[in-house]
Amino acid sequence: MTKKMRISTVIVDDEPLARKGLSLRLAEFDNIDIVGECKNGIEAVALIPLVRPDLVFLDIQMPGLNGFQVINKLQELKQPIPLIVFVTAFDSYAIKAFDIHALDYVLKPVDERRLNDAIDRVLFTLEQKQQDVNKQKLARLVADFTGDDCEDILRKLASGESITSNKYPDILAIKDGSEVTRVAINDIQWIDAAGDYMCVHATGKTHIMRRTMKELEQELDPRKFVRTHRSAIVNITYVQKMISHISGEYHLILTNGTELKVSRSYRDRVKDMVKL
Repeated sequence: MTKKMRISTVIVDDEPLARKGLSLRLAEFDNIDIVGECKNGIEAVALIPLVRPDLVFLDIQMPGLNGFQVINKLQELKQPIPLIVFVTAFDSYAIKAFDIHALDYVLKPVDERRLNDAIDRVLFTLEQKQQDVNKQKLARLVADFTGDDCEDILRKLASGESITSNKYPDILAIKDGSEVTRVAINDIQWIDAAGDYMCVHATGKTHIMRRTMKELEQELDPRKFVRTHRSAIVNITYVQKMISHISGEYHLILTNGTELKVSRSYRDRVKDMVKL
């Protein structure tokens, strides 16, 4: 542990006593510099870009903007995301849903041993220069949850209900006679219709299945798959470029060289997805 490493820190919590208690606990660490406190998410979104802290202790459940929404708002504003330690009153069983996403979490009232562990983890992360890895995890957390109702997620956490961060399957089962082929969703490049059948073009092979375009669209994550035509869906991950023609038509060029037409009715949505 490097004693000389200073860690600029912001505390965000709507409860004054919680902020005071955590501030007093953190004062016991000679390398923690508290550079700001916020009583709500709106203040946090304004302060964090100004002071650019190394670390934020962020309450999850707050009026106005909750902890998830604070992170989401900073991302929308294209601001750097500091290391995040969640502060929550939810029990440890429920909060385990966030173990793989956040750097760490502490429960209210803050336990001294648990806080020590969190600070040690922060120091290790900074020393190992793993900030980018944790920011990516945090980005996935926001991506997973902002598509749902944040208040509903908080309610589920408070009641101990299980949370599934991704409601879309990782595998598409394609039945052909007596055989069933399991195709990884991430390997699907695009899908187009051929009469009553769907042609699923995955890396290296095309699979035929009897499903409707609407049924398939409902099974695919809209953050990755976008309708380009009445009879086509594309995985945006495999889009290399989008080309506009003099006629006003747009075409997508996939990484394997395939060119797909974008119909006028789906053009704006596709353009937004390509920019992401």
